[in-house]
Amino acid sequence: MSRRDPVTKRPPRSENSLGILFGIAAYGLWGLLPLYFLILLPATPLEIVANRVLWSLVFCALLLTVMRSWRTVHAAVVNPRVLGTLTLAAMLIAVNWFVYTYGVTSGQAVEASLGYFINPIVSVLLGVFILRERLRPLQWTAIGIGFVAVIVLALGYGKVPWIALTLAFSFGFYGFVKKRVGPSVDAVSSLSIETAVLTPIAAGVMIWLSVTGAATVLSEGSGHFWIMAASGVITAIPLIFFGAAARRLPLTSIGMLQYLAPVLQFILAVAVLREEMPPERWVGFGLVWVGLALLTVDMIRTVRKNARPRVKTRAKKSALVG
Repeated sequence: MSRRDPVTKRPPRSENSLGILFGIAAYGLWGLLPLYFLILLPATPLEIVANRVLWSLVFCALLLTVMRSWRTVHAAVVNPRVLGTLTLAAMLIAVNWFVYTYGVTSGQAVEASLGYFINPIVSVLLGVFILRERLRPLQWTAIGIGFVAVIVLALGYGKVPWIALTLAFSFGFYGFVKKRVGPSVDAVSSLSIETAVLTPIAAGVMIWLSVTGAATVLSEGSGHFWIMAASGVITAIPLIFFGAAARRLPLTSIGMLQYLAPVLQFILAVAVLREEMPPERWVGFGLVWVGLALLTVDMIRTVRKNARPRVKTRAKKSALVG
């Protein structure tokens, strides 16, 4: 049997298609997250996030047991650098979760979606100031358009869109911090450690809410309890899907798919939740979308440019072998 026999190895096109399906599932679930938070009302954002931390830890512990991945977690925990990095990541994602939940449950889902639209622009900006990266012309243009968009939206809202900016910068720094860990910790192990770090705080919050009579997890019926408990699954499953997609897809495909989540969030906010979109907000969002289009074009061009030398090198090696 030939080594190229399709029976022994899945064709690349099939792997790519499977990766796209995993990516759509991951970003699609993240995009529908506002509906889940609204179902949890009258729980406050603080209670929702605290339960999300606690139940995520429970679900991750079950996953680690089934996958027999506790050694990975142990190796990360005993490494001071990795543990310190993941502790910082935990604090950043806690801020991100709380602000996002607050935005959705307080009728500001449109602004929350804006945060994830401008996140790629913020990530490029972090590369300039922290990593001292040199930007290409299209990237500079996208950043300039992003600044103008924030000014237009600030005038439209009558205030600085702090929810969007907090979400964009907290998630941007979160991604930057997680990259410092590298491939040494997988998604489930990383989430397990991050939620374990936050668990004492989350437990303290739940005790305080229970003492003051503000907790709803046990007072709104069994249905409310189990929906709240499902937050562990709802948090972990998209991460697992994302990991499966990232292993099968090139960076450009992941970059394109990431816009699916804020698009769905925006559509839900406008079409389902009936949030207002006056003309100045449309102008601001339009500028953001133009900036994202420029970043996408720049990313695709850069990947193609970098791929050409590799293709030429492979062709030369093939010619030499032949």
